[in-house]
Amino acid sequence: MNARELAKTIDHTLLKPDASAAQIIKVCDEAKAYHFASVCVNPSRIALVAEQLKGTDVTPCCVVGFPLGAIPSESKAAETAVAVKNGAGEIDMVIDIGAAKDGDWAKVEADIAAVKAACGDAAKLKVIIETCLLTDDEKVQACLAAKRAKADFVKTSTGFSKAGATVEDVRLMRRTVGPEMGVKAAGGIHTRQEALAMLEAGATRIGASSGIAIVSEA
Repeated sequence: MNARELAKTIDHTLLKPDASAAQIIKVCDEAKAYHFASVCVNPSRIALVAEQLKGTDVTPCCVVGFPLGAIPSESKAAETAVAVKNGAGEIDMVIDIGAAKDGDWAKVEADIAAVKAACGDAAKLKVIIETCLLTDDEKVQACLAAKRAKADFVKTSTGFSKAGATVEDVRLMRRTVGPEMGVKAAGGIHTRQEALAMLEAGATRIGASSGIAIVSEA
């Protein structure tokens, strides 16, 4: 895989709470230069990102219910609607992890479905299941809930919990959702070797703040 092909799998990410407007604009400039798949930011910055990326091949991406997922579905849907209005073309939502630990998969699915409805046709939906907090069976059930709710991707991690993506989790998620959904590996991916290992395991998208280092190695 050459550098350009690898770049098109990467969501160039800046989710630090203290990120300045200047830093956000810099990340957008980098994404345009390297032709990354998207720039992923917090909701307060998505309008700025959409403006910076207008007319380019880079998609504005916004997190929702981030990083805990522990807010009502109505709030996630409202947050999504605002993000889409402000130019988001992709939404990365965090599931109701507590409901997953309860085994309440109907609630998990309904939470995802509410955000999917708010995305409409304007934005693709990635569903963060926070694998480090789930058992393997819970990971499978969370992926199946996302698939039933017609999400576009399942995603490993926020990068803000106790661990990030693993090859084993990506492989399990790919087996669970089959070939028709995207799988995004995120959290702790810093090198080309790590990114390629995730892609080999079945990921179709990489979330990283180290995108330039990853593609520069290629």
